[in-house]
Amino acid sequence: MAGSQDIAEDPRNAEALVWLNGKLCKREEAVVSVFDAGFIAGDGVWEGLRLHRGRFLFLEEHLDRLFAGARTAALEIGMTRAEIVAALEETCRANLMVDGVHIRLMVTRGPKKTPSQDPRQSIGQPTVAIVAEWKVPNPSVQLAGLKLATVSQRCTRPDQFDMRLNSHSRLPLILALLEAARAGADEALMLDDSGFIASCNATNFFFVRRGTVCTSSGRFCFNGITRGKIVEICRSEGIPLALGEHARLDLARAEEAFVTGTFGGVTAVAAIDGQTFPVPGPLTARLAALYRALIDAEAAR
Repeated sequence: MAGSQDIAEDPRNAEALVWLNGKLCKREEAVVSVFDAGFIAGDGVWEGLRLHRGRFLFLEEHLDRLFAGARTAALEIGMTRAEIVAALEETCRANLMVDGVHIRLMVTRGPKKTPSQDPRQSIGQPTVAIVAEWKVPNPSVQLAGLKLATVSQRCTRPDQFDMRLNSHSRLPLILALLEAARAGADEALMLDDSGFIASCNATNFFFVRRGTVCTSSGRFCFNGITRGKIVEICRSEGIPLALGEHARLDLARAEEAFVTGTFGGVTAVAAIDGQTFPVPGPLTARLAALYRALIDAEAAR
């Protein structure tokens, strides 16, 4: 199976330096303690960023989301926004990276004195890591589209576990993906606890019905930067848009479907539970082109 996160392998990544707690180190030296809160309990927040033509796309929005998530988790990052930007720039500069780069910025609560989920067991400083790689989507995925399978694992309500929090705790999403893989799919289509269409396990989901772009209300899915840009594009271009609760039956009458994410941008969906869609559909292709124009304009600012 491919999946929305499937990459075109790049041998340069074997030698790429990793930024870890203020130091650049080789990949094999980029290690954290088994007592780290991220390892013990998935206690941390992260961001996925894209370096496009020398610019970190939508950087301020990514930093807003990172710091908001850290505040929600009462996690002190220990770095200012300017210091994080400087670390991102240092990492890419050291690796001679300017384009086609995907970056994972990760912050955990840091080491603990004993394995425990209790944040009060933390000692010392948080762990901050930046992994920058030459990483672009596998062209075969873009050409063939994704196969999705609706799974039993549900997206939780904000008062249970808020999907909008970019947390290291991803086990429910991994379980969803495993279920989808067993069904022969690339990614999972997840419903909310009322049975409405919510999200995929790693991307945000859209479908087109009667010329209208449909997606969830946003309460039960990732707070996706790319998702937000597609919503903005629809509004600015006068493309009909329906944010809200959509039943599985609505999808049965859809003409197109696609997913969005920082890494893949806009990726067409070829099939959901055996129901097939054009790859890409005309509106999907239009939105993908508009999004590419948007990131090119962002890089040129």
